[in-house]
Amino acid sequence: MQHTATPDGTGSGVAAPYLPTDRTVPTRSRERASYERELVHSILDEAYLCHLGFVRDGSPVVLPTLFGRIGERLYVHGSTGSRPLRSAKTADPGLPVCLTVTHVDALVLARSAFHHSMNYRSVVVHGTAVTVTDPEERRLALDAIVDQVVPGRSRDSRPADARELAATAVIRLDLDEVSAKVRTGGPNDEPEDGSLPHWTGIVPLTRGYAAPVPADDLDPAIGVPDYLTAL
Repeated sequence: MQHTATPDGTGSGVAAPYLPTDRTVPTRSRERASYERELVHSILDEAYLCHLGFVRDGSPVVLPTLFGRIGERLYVHGSTGSRPLRSAKTADPGLPVCLTVTHVDALVLARSAFHHSMNYRSVVVHGTAVTVTDPEERRLALDAIVDQVVPGRSRDSRPADARELAATAVIRLDLDEVSAKVRTGGPNDEPEDGSLPHWTGIVPLTRGYAAPVPADDLDPAIGVPDYLTAL
């Protein structure tokens, strides 16, 4: 789902970078960190799976889950009985979380085992997740999560009814304390390893979609929608 960054209020129309904090400045490879909103948004918008980290009963928990972005807010949904969503509702002012998104673009194979790496793009968001109670915001958030996975799908499916909405909780995490980190390029071998007889380079990774497979009970008259063909 495509979104537009909000202007910084200076009249330039260019969104101001996120401000670095102690939690968003990496301790290693600081040159790979970025706080540019457009980069952060592009990494988020290319994904639909995130990992949500929080502390439960004194122990760390990390859960994979779907998310959606609307402007400077991320939304995660789940059962009203799930621990993180329940905690976000009962905690004051909310549930401290860390949300991450990662794309692996290539394997980086160096001559030495030590210098093997990956080319990647990642975003880390720190903040306090709060429960969304406003009905209209909940509706928009759920549509955004569906469209994050398949853009355009929310308009081509039945919205949640009252019973389904009652069983669904939505939490919101503002994009405030945010950083991106990106690695590109080839291996960083030591000069003295240049003559070693080992293959070195990168192995690009690509994400793709196979042809859609219709459900057994789908009316044959219903063709593949354009938004799936576009994938």
